[in-house]
Amino acid sequence: MDPYSPEGELYILHNEYHQGQYSNVAEYDFSSVSSENQLAARVLVLRARIALGQADQVLAEVSDESDVPELSAVAAFAQFISGDHAAALETVNTLVESHADNAAVQVLCGTVLHGLDQIDEALALLAKHERNLEAVALITQIYLQQSQTEFALKEVNMARQWAQDSVLVNLAEAWVGLRVGGEKYQQAYYVFEELAQAASTSANKTLVSQAVAELHLGRLPEAEAALEQAKGNDPGDAFVLANSIVCSTLSGKDSTEAISSLRSVAPDHPLLQDLAAKSSEFDTVAATHSPKVAAQG
Repeated sequence: MDPYSPEGELYILHNEYHQGQYSNVAEYDFSSVSSENQLAARVLVLRARIALGQADQVLAEVSDESDVPELSAVAAFAQFISGDHAAALETVNTLVESHADNAAVQVLCGTVLHGLDQIDEALALLAKHERNLEAVALITQIYLQQSQTEFALKEVNMARQWAQDSVLVNLAEAWVGLRVGGEKYQQAYYVFEELAQAASTSANKTLVSQAVAELHLGRLPEAEAALEQAKGNDPGDAFVLANSIVCSTLSGKDSTEAISSLRSVAPDHPLLQDLAAKSSEFDTVAATHSPKVAAQG
């Protein structure tokens, strides 16, 4: 039995991870899990710890278990998150050569390859999956980032045929809906809002997703309220701060404080890099149009 299916042993744990409830997952005691699912449970726990900023500790913990492909894949992901991209890529290449059919290798190494802009290699690895919902979700994200919405929609529709009640498929469908637009905005909002506002599933990840859907629907005050709720949970969450900057900008409000906060917790955040690049471009263009005042004799 698939441990992540609705009848599976790890169904709730798997959903909690993808809903962004990382603290719950990180604290999970997998010692009581059946022997056949203990490794899968441990991998989820380690991934949650990485998401909580414990990549170095996780890497140290699994460093002596390189003979286990799932844990080597976790190590590669931890190396990537820690900024050691060369080591991560070396580990990934080794795993892809020998364990490309392993589900954890596909997802974690695919994530690293995607993060290193090796898109074709990531998609080639992920295409080897056999009914792996995480692989489907990652493929969907890659296609959306490549503005290939029709391919993303195809992936989701194919997965829907064999995973009707999956939270992960619902989330992937909502991501596509935000790109398609129109009535799909509202449908995506319903998915995110249901997860964000229920006490058992709420997390900053789903609150921000709800806020993004609200922004697309033009409901700026509601988006701001969801983001404030998320900031109340964790004022230093870079994901929340970045989207708060966008919300403030669209609302015509000052985003200086949010930018400063984001810079302090994630100085290399893509949004900050984008803002810096646009500021530099503006200065360059402005300089070419500066009025020249002749010296007065």
